Amino acid sequence: MPPVQANLAAAPVAAEPAPPAVLVIDDNLGVLRSIECVLETYGIPVATAQNGVEGLALFRRLSPAVVITDIVMPYQDGISAIMAMRREQPGVKIVAISGAGQVGNSDFLSVARQLGADTAMPKPLDINQLVMILRRYLMQAR
Repeated sequence: MPPVQANLAAAPVAAEPAPPAVLVIDDNLGVLRSIECVLETYGIPVATAQNGVEGLALFRRLSPAVVITDIVMPYQDGISAIMAMRREQPGVKIVAISGAGQVGNSDFLSVARQLGADTAMPKPLDINQLVMILRRYLMQAR
């Protein structure tokens, strides 16, 4: 009996998933999963991280076009993550989000904007506004 030869040309090739266009960094798992679910519903490839350390590692590995980052997080806050991302990839679009608002004389979202965030949004998020902003940024990245 002759050996069986595989017809590799006819074998279906699994498509590699698209690299994530958006990286979401938030220590609140509910917020993180909600944003992830909405973006996936709109067909936007997304990666997630639960703190600034994980987020920066993914940012360096994946080079997303847009980053959405919370400000107040354990291990590394969003402000220092924003500054590092801006230094390493000046063209990346960054959306800072925070539910902390103003503490003392510090308005976290204003500080984030001054230090490199393109957009700053308070929590709870207006998801329609977020999607509109992301679409605009993703169009600019093409």
